[in-house]
Amino acid sequence: MTIFQQLVTIGMVIFGTVLTRFLPFLVFPAGKPTPRYIQYLGRVLPSAVFGLLVVCCLKNVSIFTGSRGIPELLAIIFVVALHVWKRQMLLSIAGGTVCYMLLVQYVF
Repeated sequence: MTIFQQLVTIGMVIFGTVLTRFLPFLVFPAGKPTPRYIQYLGRVLPSAVFGLLVVCCLKNVSIFTGSRGIPELLAIIFVVALHVWKRQMLLSIAGGTVCYMLLVQYVF
């Protein structure tokens, strides 16, 4: 890339970042109530993203080869138990990741 192309790329990244940070404040000002569909999306999207993460993580797991999906199953059980216990999504994700990595590196 030339210097000009690099500068344009950096400028577009900065523009995209600033736009995504300030656009919600411009579209939904503080004095007005938040629309119902935005409130609905705020309720359902975290669970939908978490479900998508599970599907993406398990799409290439084969129960017929390798470790037969056992580390994945154990990590899922750990995530569910941790989430039922603490009710913290980020803790559940981090704990499941650490559990899976330990299982893959040291057990399977």
